[in-house]
Amino acid sequence: MEHEYSVLGGLNRAAIGKYLSIAASAIAASLGTLATWLIDLAKRIGIAEHVPALVLWPLTAGLIYMGLYWIFESRIWKWGRLSDLLKVPDLSGTWDCQGETLSEGGSAWVGEVTIVQSWDKLRVRLKTGQSGSNSVAAALVFDQADGGFRLLYNYKNEPRIGEAELKAHRGSAELMFASDLQSAEGEYFNGHGRYTYGTMKLTRRGKHGN
Repeated sequence: MEHEYSVLGGLNRAAIGKYLSIAASAIAASLGTLATWLIDLAKRIGIAEHVPALVLWPLTAGLIYMGLYWIFESRIWKWGRLSDLLKVPDLSGTWDCQGETLSEGGSAWVGEVTIVQSWDKLRVRLKTGQSGSNSVAAALVFDQADGGFRLLYNYKNEPRIGEAELKAHRGSAELMFASDLQSAEGEYFNGHGRYTYGTMKLTRRGKHGN
């Protein structure tokens, strides 16, 4: 399941709720004024009695806030310039992964990484021929010195049925994404069941744009 993630070096996400509340209040006030004017106009031309009462109910600020937040959370935050301002990159999509285990004699492996991301939640899913893992906690860091973003996450790995030599384990990974968000490089460390470590290189599959 998707989980919440923290953002370091970007805009305080709590401030977004404040800005959306202000916008919702302003819209609600405007709609209330417009509704009052329309009702008065309807009365003057004698059609108010034919308009269902529900139509005359103004939208509340709470309902407007919910609508604004849903649109922002699912779509608006991904827009290119706004995403740059917020310092929250859109990493969602499918990535090809080239991995190399540097312990236990060393070995290369390939996998597929799927990142599901919204404004509030994120999930990193890695599938290989032998196992699969899901993130359980994550943080995004804007690295001003390198001009890119770091994704740090903890995960739980489960081997596929029939992989008797593998054990379920937990681990952590750190990925540094290129400025164009089309590739990333990083490291992983396993423990609590399998003590290995290695490197990963990710390449975004297909075209991606905000």
